[in-house]
Amino acid sequence: MDVVVWSASEAEHRLGPLGSRWAHTQAVARRARAIAVVVAIEDRPTLLAAAYLHDIGYAPDLARTGFHPLDGAIWLRERQRERLARLVAHHSGARYEAAVRGLVDPLARFAEESSPVADALTYCDLTTGPDGASISVASRLADIERRYGPSSLVAQAIDAAADTLRAAVARTEGRLAGCSPVV
Repeated sequence: MDVVVWSASEAEHRLGPLGSRWAHTQAVARRARAIAVVVAIEDRPTLLAAAYLHDIGYAPDLARTGFHPLDGAIWLRERQRERLARLVAHHSGARYEAAVRGLVDPLARFAEESSPVADALTYCDLTTGPDGASISVASRLADIERRYGPSSLVAQAIDAAADTLRAAVARTEGRLAGCSPVV
């Protein structure tokens, strides 16, 4: 089965019942499709699949650690989807939250990819609000802090990751400036 079709089906099955999480996921996938020209043609299916699967670890039946990037990555590794597992494990600066949660070692079992695909996945996630609406990175980061609370582990991690996240978004925007996005 095609990796994008499989990923979309798994995401809908597992995240569909979670309402706004599914709306966010669908919008991230639409954004990935729209900006796919920033990655090599052979990487486009991987970007789209990762966009569908980036939050799969929120599915209640996949929760093992309570940290969605890691839970999703474990599930993907069990399905022999290694590159997707690595992308999901490290999407949107997950290593920063892993550090405050004491999960650095389990996350380190997934090599972090530094690539246009990883940058584009972070870009799509950080420019899509929790309800699926387009949002600026600054607004997205502020929304995360508001939803979780300024003293939460998530807010601490986002604060620590902010420069790294903005850099990934800027690299993707730079790549977009050099080409015409697919619509």
